[in-house]
Amino acid sequence: MTSRSRRTTASVVAALAVLGALTSCGTRGGTADASPRPPASAGRTAADSPGGAVRSGTVAGDVTASPSDRAPTATGRTDRPGSRCRTPELSAAVGRMDPGAGQRNFPVVLTNVSSRACTLYGYPGAAFVDAAGERLGPDPRRAPGDAATVTLAPGESAWAGLRYASPGVSGARTAVPAALLVTPPDERVPLRVPWKAGEVPVSGNASSVFLGVLEPGSGP
Repeated sequence: MTSRSRRTTASVVAALAVLGALTSCGTRGGTADASPRPPASAGRTAADSPGGAVRSGTVAGDVTASPSDRAPTATGRTDRPGSRCRTPELSAAVGRMDPGAGQRNFPVVLTNVSSRACTLYGYPGAAFVDAAGERLGPDPRRAPGDAATVTLAPGESAWAGLRYASPGVSGARTAVPAALLVTPPDERVPLRVPWKAGEVPVSGNASSVFLGVLEPGSGP
């Protein structure tokens, strides 16, 4: 082998040695990628994470439900809005007493005095009051009955039966009201009706007063 060949061979061996050293220093565990990758979840937002999506337009801790997430609103009534009779559209009256066996019975009448048809449903409210407006005794209790919507054309009426045991028979403590306050169903403002039927029971045994559901007409 000539001296020139020896020098060439030596140069190749030296170059291979340097390349091997560089290769062993630049790898770990036999891999060629020395830069560790971040975890798969690093840098993700909540919108990228499965099961952790946040709706747009919200901030942490204040997630607003979309309309489909909200519980349905319960109404309890099926009447068309605006069809119900309002207090200013009605007048109230107490009809003639219909005596029974130890009972006093009265029709409490509501009449449509407006220019439109409207509806009543269920029980009216009622309370006996003195001249100062103070209540006398507990409010009447609801008598069992099947409620139905009553449609009143202008000038038409509906009535509910008011009854109580005759105080002379029941022995209940009595008072003489100045008026009966009648509140139409679902309203808050009552109508004041002068009371002219004498004493009513306000406490003691058999002192309960009962009021029925509204029916078409002005009485039995």
